[in-house]
Amino acid sequence: MRVTKLTHSCLRITSGDTVLVVDPGKFSEGSALTGADAVLITHEHFDHLDVDALAAAVAAKPDLRVYAHADVLPLLSGVADAVTAVAPGQEFEAAGFTVRAHGGQHAIIHADIPRIANLGYLIADGQGTVYHPGDSFTVPDEPVDTLFVPLNAPWMKLSEAIDFARAVKPRRAYALHDLLLTELGASISNGHLERLSGTEYAQLAPGTTVG
Repeated sequence: MRVTKLTHSCLRITSGDTVLVVDPGKFSEGSALTGADAVLITHEHFDHLDVDALAAAVAAKPDLRVYAHADVLPLLSGVADAVTAVAPGQEFEAAGFTVRAHGGQHAIIHADIPRIANLGYLIADGQGTVYHPGDSFTVPDEPVDTLFVPLNAPWMKLSEAIDFARAVKPRRAYALHDLLLTELGASISNGHLERLSGTEYAQLAPGTTVG
């Protein structure tokens, strides 16, 4: 399994010739969906789901499969035949990977803002696991080798990211949801995570691939 961190919250995960993409949103590179065999959507926010880009990808490759919470499906009515609804706790196969959905709700932004559905995805290839939590700090009840930990968002504070990494106890962790920080702000947050997360941690530049 090889993981390429794209801008903000998008991952491309490959094994051999298969490509699984997680959260190709409006901030993602235009090439995020090129060659994708399957797509996982954690939730409906535009920085995680670009409906037009996904529709174009399905039009170009009709056998592309998309997996999302049932609450997201109305936004994907234009590509309904390609979409499969996923529930928390469900395990399924996508692009040759074994995927288990965790959580169910987006983190609280404010008490006056209704919460929406959010799924974290634990992705396995038989040799290792990668966890993308979407916009949540849901801790999966199974081991995680590589964790992508949210670095900055209107719904979080840094101490939550640190405690999340400590609770998951991955072999290594990388930053996710990191576009909204300035370079200086990221360096401060990264320094705290490097010291306090309890694991090997780094922020990857967009386009960086790890094995």
